[in-house]
Amino acid sequence: MRYYSTKNKSVFYSLQDAVLKGLPDDNGLFVPEYIPSLSQDFLNGLENFSLGDIALEISRNFFTDDLPAMIIDEIVEKSITFDAPLRKLDDKIFTLELFHGPTLAFKDFGARFMARLMSYLVRNENRKLSILVATSGDTGSAVASGFLGVEGIEVIIGTEYYGS
Repeated sequence: MRYYSTKNKSVFYSLQDAVLKGLPDDNGLFVPEYIPSLSQDFLNGLENFSLGDIALEISRNFFTDDLPAMIIDEIVEKSITFDAPLRKLDDKIFTLELFHGPTLAFKDFGARFMARLMSYLVRNENRKLSILVATSGDTGSAVASGFLGVEGIEVIIGTEYYGS
């Protein structure tokens, strides 16, 4: 799949370029060229699948052109290691609890997935990837936990602000 900037739909990037670059040169955001569709059978049977199964199906739809199936499976398996229970509040209202990860932040999902994806993408490079996180909240702990022990990546967390 190709990716483009929200500010320039005529220049395309590979998954590797989009992920490792972070932001396009025009300071837009990378978005996929298209959003893959999930099969109606899959959608109709969602209640029968675990969170990991759902993550795997979505990941396969997005990344099959760019990553071997075995790698997609491994990234999801190592990323989605905790649940996100759906709680019924009343007949029409449900809530998805995204605070059951290691740092109790919804960012645990994305940070763990991104860490493993980045590790795979830099596996053949002779350098360590440095991730700089500037935060005063739960982002730093989620990123630090998500990237902890992931090969080829170091995380630097800055929490001080010296502005006025």
